[in-house]
Amino acid sequence: MGLRGGCGEEGCGSSKVRVMHGLFLAPSLHPPGQPPFGDAEQAAPGRLGTCVGEVLVDAGCSVRLASCNDQIEVSLIRVRARPPWSSILLLLSLFSSRQHPSHTRLTGTSPKTLKMSSHGSQDISGSEKHVASEKHAADLGVAPVVHDDHAGGHVKAGKHEKVVHNAELFAAIQSSNINPRSKESFQLYWAIFIAFCCACANGYDGSLMTSIIAMPYFQSTFHTGDTGSQVSVIFSLYTVGSMVGAPFAAVLSDRYGRKKGMFCGGAVIILGMIIIATSNHVAQFVVGRFILGVGISIMTVAAPAYAIEISPPHWRGRCTGFYNCGWFGGSIPAAIITFGTNYIQSDYSWRIPLIFQAFTCIIVMASVMFLPESPRFLMANHREEEAIAFLVKYHGNNDPSSALVLLEVEEMRQGIRLDGIDKNWWDYRPFIFTHSGRWRIAQVLMISIFGQFSGNGLGYFNTVIFKNIGVTDVPQQLGYNVLNSVLSAIGALTAVCFTDRMPRRPVLIFGTLACAAALAVNSGLTAALAGDLLNLSFARGALASYFLFNVIFSFTYTPLQGVIPTEALETTTRAKGLAFSGFIVSAVSFINQFAGPVALGDIGYKYIYVFVGWDIIEAILWYFFCVESQGRTLEQLEWVYQQPYPVKASLKVDKVVLADDGKVVEKITDVGLAGAL
Repeated sequence: MGLRGGCGEEGCGSSKVRVMHGLFLAPSLHPPGQPPFGDAEQAAPGRLGTCVGEVLVDAGCSVRLASCNDQIEVSLIRVRARPPWSSILLLLSLFSSRQHPSHTRLTGTSPKTLKMSSHGSQDISGSEKHVASEKHAADLGVAPVVHDDHAGGHVKAGKHEKVVHNAELFAAIQSSNINPRSKESFQLYWAIFIAFCCACANGYDGSLMTSIIAMPYFQSTFHTGDTGSQVSVIFSLYTVGSMVGAPFAAVLSDRYGRKKGMFCGGAVIILGMIIIATSNHVAQFVVGRFILGVGISIMTVAAPAYAIEISPPHWRGRCTGFYNCGWFGGSIPAAIITFGTNYIQSDYSWRIPLIFQAFTCIIVMASVMFLPESPRFLMANHREEEAIAFLVKYHGNNDPSSALVLLEVEEMRQGIRLDGIDKNWWDYRPFIFTHSGRWRIAQVLMISIFGQFSGNGLGYFNTVIFKNIGVTDVPQQLGYNVLNSVLSAIGALTAVCFTDRMPRRPVLIFGTLACAAALAVNSGLTAALAGDLLNLSFARGALASYFLFNVIFSFTYTPLQGVIPTEALETTTRAKGLAFSGFIVSAVSFINQFAGPVALGDIGYKYIYVFVGWDIIEAILWYFFCVESQGRTLEQLEWVYQQPYPVKASLKVDKVVLADDGKVVEKITDVGLAGAL
């Protein structure tokens, strides 16, 4: 047998590995600022070979092992000191471990990373499966690994098993424990809040125009009516602006950083607000809407990328999901403001709400330059020291030797290309010509289309929907609009609380089916109401089912509309992918906003039937093509997307054994897939 590690020379047939109190120590990676062997509890990785070689133990406690080829990779964790003679027992246990590859026991406490690449298993082989997680973990390491089949797999008393998507990440998170009340964490919260404000600017418009269109003084100025082609143009030019601005948004974010992208987006929105709030003609109003769309596009490319890239892996779902809930952070104030200004007996009833569209942009522009830049953007632009400093400060409790920081740094080094497509504004080729790129962009396409065309587009015309079910009084329509926004926000925020624990795939499948059911009930009751306008039970049922649809949709889609595309894209393609997502979202919104008023004017409630059937199709597509991304780092997802069928690969889980204190002591291999879905 042989052990290889730490020689620092590629292709070497043997190497010296220091044994200190029973640990294999190698200088290939060690905490910054500390000597490689300065601490008996610090170590770095070694690799156990399969062929017998020479073992020399000299007086200096160094071990030389030769002739290594086919390997089991071993990472080490922080462990308690052992007497020097235990190194011999450790060697013997490692040599015998080939006979029992089903379990990996990690002796010690405070695990940094786990590592077991069992060539005897069906899931991990010499073809280097799990490159994105297991190989990276091997470079971080620290601790001996012992195999044991646990007498048929039973866990010893005082320990319990847990199924996780990635054992290495789970162990690193368990040992790091970021303090959520530290100064650094609150600075991180503020950074996420600024990204949230960018989404607020987008959500504000979504609720704004549906209320303004119904105002008497707006109609007396522009004479557009509440349905028809003029309304379609006013609504849809906003999305045309978003489509036009998307490519420029990607260039800004990739070349100058996520922070400057958010700043520029805010400036463009303020310009659009000035034009639209001072208009007296439809043409000027439409131009202002177009410029607003361009600004929103720039903001909503930079902000979600920033939110996901600065978040610790185990906070990622909540942070990014919270960002996308900014839609309600804008739509609810817009609904409340328009409800109040509707009582102003002048043109200021609609001009004041338009002016408030700049409020969150001012907050973003005043704050964003004081925030740290995304560590992944820094790493991709030859600024590694700044990236590591960010991770140590915000992800590692200011501890350079934090297991989570070491894991993230090594994965970024291996996963982020310094010559990626982010350096060429025109280059979108990986989305077409690579297997992983096609699967990644498929996730972006599905969430972008389905997130806009599942029936939620009807929300632009809530006042018309309410009129169709018998609510004709304008203040009452605006009041129901506020209530609808509040209920939807409750659904979305409830989902955010569980985003880091809920698998994405089942939520999307069953949530979309539930949306179809709620819309079916709404359309059926609305049809019954059309034949009996005085039946209040039908009207109340239709209204309740419409509210229920919006709650279900918000729970299912609102957080994941921010999470899915940002998780599916890797660092150097993220801005371009999000720009493409913005383009698709705007295109589908254009269809919603242009076709919606015409369809509701011509066929009324029957338009809802379209979304009932389409939601069922969406659920089927989610089942076959949705890649599960929960529980892995962004870089670890690269392995998933490289597999022949990423959906199946994404469902593979690890099983770990936890001690009473919650620390990982063992990883069990060959667990299989997570659940029936």
